[in-house]
Amino acid sequence: MCEFCHKHGEGKKWYLQAKHYADDLMSDVGRRDYIKRFFTRPERLADDQRKLEALAKTPPFIQRAISRFVSRRQQRVHFGQVLPFEDVERIFDFVSSIVRLACICRRVRLGGEHRYCYGLSLVPGGGRLIQTIQDIDASYLTGPDTRGLEELGKEEALQAFRRHEAEGLCHTIWTFETPFIGGICNCDQSDCLAMRTTFKGKVPVFFKAEYVARVDPNACTGCRQCLKLCQFGAADYSAAKKKVEIDHRRCYGCGICRSACAPGAIALLDRAAVPAAASLW
Repeated sequence: MCEFCHKHGEGKKWYLQAKHYADDLMSDVGRRDYIKRFFTRPERLADDQRKLEALAKTPPFIQRAISRFVSRRQQRVHFGQVLPFEDVERIFDFVSSIVRLACICRRVRLGGEHRYCYGLSLVPGGGRLIQTIQDIDASYLTGPDTRGLEELGKEEALQAFRRHEAEGLCHTIWTFETPFIGGICNCDQSDCLAMRTTFKGKVPVFFKAEYVARVDPNACTGCRQCLKLCQFGAADYSAAKKKVEIDHRRCYGCGICRSACAPGAIALLDRAAVPAAASLW
């Protein structure tokens, strides 16, 4: 299991512990101040990401030192983990509020409002997290389309996540001053600052999922549709075998590839049960 599962989940999946969504964690002044800084200075996120991407031009020993330092710092404040759809559904089973809101990464990268993030709370209406964001700038939650707060029911939210999967987006869950969990986003390497930081800047700011994908060679037809959705370059096609194979060392366990697999040849395995991937986070 990932480091957070041992630190915050008592050996179980840390993000399935309801206590990490509790509204009373928002009574912490330091946490509220961090959230306010996060949402009021989006340009800082872009500046930080550009600096980290520039690390590629520095000597390897400098890259490694800075990467470790930044990754550890982020684990204390704003860190994430990849989730498959099944675990998103489990989270939606126990939270009381799912609020769709604008993605700050896409606001920075693309401008305007793009609603791919979902605030979570055990309290109806989004609790103190949404109240804190509203206090900063009400336009962040209303945007140009004037829909305002979009509080979704479980089934409505799951339908939205299925659409995100069809777009090839990877589900990720995030802390605001760990271990408080603020929400789930839907990411790709083009627009997500966290993914760009992890892959272009080579500074990990989220864990791989607790799973890896496996292809059943007897069921795989070699259509290669799953290759189009893999964000991590883990799926390969063997021309000789006419089958797709998964590199477990590169797989993040998001499970998005399954949404393109008509014969249902792809399944998720527990990462701990796959020796090649068990220690890779």
